[in-house]
Amino acid sequence: MTKLLYMDDSYLKEFEANVIEVSDKGVVLDQTAFYPEGGGLPSDTGYLIVNNERLRVVHVRKEGGKVYHVLESGAEKLRVGMKVKGIIDWERRYRIMRLHTAAHILSALFYSEVGAKITGNAIRENRAHIDFSLERTDRELFQRMVDKANQLIQEGRRVKIYYMEREKVLQIPGMIKLAGRLPPNIPILRIVEIEGIDTQPDGGPHVADIKEIGKIEILKIENKGRGRRRLHYKVVP
Repeated sequence: MTKLLYMDDSYLKEFEANVIEVSDKGVVLDQTAFYPEGGGLPSDTGYLIVNNERLRVVHVRKEGGKVYHVLESGAEKLRVGMKVKGIIDWERRYRIMRLHTAAHILSALFYSEVGAKITGNAIRENRAHIDFSLERTDRELFQRMVDKANQLIQEGRRVKIYYMEREKVLQIPGMIKLAGRLPPNIPILRIVEIEGIDTQPDGGPHVADIKEIGKIEILKIENKGRGRRRLHYKVVP
């Protein structure tokens, strides 16, 4: 099992770990701050440092309890038991964190205002999109929700991380905002709470205060079929 350091500290940029497996799938460490691809988020990238040599991490994925770090080259230089230092591509990660927390604010506003749930989402390095369960493309609605989100961001709210029993989560109205999807079938769930705005189970990295997001800007609004309207956005600066 790999200990997931990012779950409790989204701002951890460097860490030390021991190699516990090396295979064609990648390098497995006993603990990691690299976020593996999932939940609509891309994986982190960065470096593993061993014997003063920097090995580029180009992709990270999770299978079962193991997190595989895929290297651009040099995996043959690693052996089980070696100690390595991990370094996250911080500027890239931080942009993704800002986009991710913005997605939570938008999902909360659309849910509370018009009852729309998320039917799909994807966050990339510099932009993101969210699909909402809406029957028509109401551009005025989208702009109003983004304007309201930006007002909240300007005011600032803390983002808190804690854990809750899965059964309790399922009993709280409005906690699940993903259409047709329940949280993982594990007994304890990680909860992300934006004070006074949103609370939902989530496993990804977030900013500590929504002021860090900056400003949300609409890039495009698309009709993706019946009951599915897509908002493309970015955050600036």
